Amino acid sequence: MTASGNTKLAVIGAGSVGTSLAYAALIRNSAREVVLYDVNAAKAEAEVLDLAHGTPFTGTSRISGGGDIDVVADADMIVITAGAKQNPGQTRLDLAATNAGILEQLMPQLLERAPHAVYLLVTNPCDVLTVVAQQIAQLPAGRVFSSGTLLDSARLRWLIAERACIAARSVHAHIVGEHGDTEFPLWSGARIGPTPIREWTDTDGELVFPPNVLDQIRHDVVHAADRVIAGKGATNYAIGLSGARIVEAVLRGERAVMQVSSVLEGYRGIDGVALSVPSIVGSGGVERVLDVPMDAVELGQLQASAEALRASAVSIGH
Repeated sequence: MTASGNTKLAVIGAGSVGTSLAYAALIRNSAREVVLYDVNAAKAEAEVLDLAHGTPFTGTSRISGGGDIDVVADADMIVITAGAKQNPGQTRLDLAATNAGILEQLMPQLLERAPHAVYLLVTNPCDVLTVVAQQIAQLPAGRVFSSGTLLDSARLRWLIAERACIAARSVHAHIVGEHGDTEFPLWSGARIGPTPIREWTDTDGELVFPPNVLDQIRHDVVHAADRVIAGKGATNYAIGLSGARIVEAVLRGERAVMQVSSVLEGYRGIDGVALSVPSIVGSGGVERVLDVPMDAVELGQLQASAEALRASAVSIGH
């Protein structure tokens, strides 16, 4: 895998998520140039040095950065990971006001230096902050979006694959809605290969995914981050990999279908709220939001998720 063109990726925030994303981008050659910025210059410079020492073992990508925000100048893509982190027992929406304030200060500085970039929000609550960022940026639709439920969908696919004893790449399933407590799987369209998940059987002909198992899998996906945070203080490796994968879809113009979050207008009656539905991601960011099939229960869950996010946005004045 080689980096495409003279692409430049800027990662904002040298915490556990930002450094993991920069590390993944270097290993995967997601961009030709990776820069890491943080207000804590010493931390950013140390992380850059540590990453740079490993580049003889990776591809052609290079890493630089520090505490001067000018390092992001002319970036093709900016990934924002800076913000207060989620503590044990705290929901992503609890972080909304604090991280919205950080974004309001940061976003104008980034836009001034990289006006043509595609902006990806990873900082939580990413859905609410996507609306904040879009309001500040006033960029074309799709140029500001978040990682949404891409990682949650990966967790779903992994859990299904583990139970079915098959490769995760053979599982086709989506988590949609809020990246948080109201997210939900689209069981009506979930497949293992061509087989609907509700019809998948073991060698004895027994259903592997009866309703109670599906409910448990949903619970495990929704609370996966809580379990990781309780044990090690943060989630970082998987979100770093998923973030790097989104970067590649943009910088290589892949038009890949991903479960990312963008501000929706006229989608199943939802307006002005950012939440995740399968979308085409390419050089312009989110290039198309797909009108995926949903049954009546799932449509109700999507509306409930939108209402939860709308209430959170109102609570912080957006």
